[in-house]
Amino acid sequence: MLFSDEYYTIESRCTGQFRDRGSRFISVAIPVETESQVKIELEALRKQYYDATHHCYSYVLGADKSAWRINDDGEPSGTAGRPIYGQILSADLTNILIVVIRYYGGTKLGVSGLINAYKTAALEAINSAERRKCIVKEVYLLEFEYEAMDKVMKVLKEGNADFQKSEFGMKCVIEFAIPRLESAKLLERFERVNSLTIKYLMTI
Repeated sequence: MLFSDEYYTIESRCTGQFRDRGSRFISVAIPVETESQVKIELEALRKQYYDATHHCYSYVLGADKSAWRINDDGEPSGTAGRPIYGQILSADLTNILIVVIRYYGGTKLGVSGLINAYKTAALEAINSAERRKCIVKEVYLLEFEYEAMDKVMKVLKEGNADFQKSEFGMKCVIEFAIPRLESAKLLERFERVNSLTIKYLMTI
């Protein structure tokens, strides 16, 4: 499958809930972009639901969904984190963390019961979320002489570049992002500007 220049995440934090034979499952879906954000959110939820039996989760990061993890937090292997992960993939989402917090109700649910509970709870959170379409962008760093300012700004403006950082002096520096599909055209235009260097930084 070709790597698309579009991907979907959720607009904001949302929740869901599921009950089975006395056990309560609270699901929280959170938009995240880095593993450090994931760690912060997990720590906050563990403090908020300090008396819960389990805090199981899965996250997926990156436009290509290449960074992901599942965690069963003491539940039988494959009964919690993986069903949550499966719901994220089924919804075609990324840059998302879903945590399902369980309060044990006194009756064991068995493997199939646990899988269904975590799967359903994750889906409840996803269904309550507003999806947001994102465009894959490339980030570049420009360095140029002040005399080239007008030409550089014209190219950036016509290319619909998003400014990230800038510093203007005798030597000017601009960090910008542009949709990946438009980057080749913009780079070609910059080749015609003298006293300019451009460096690719990352894809976001």
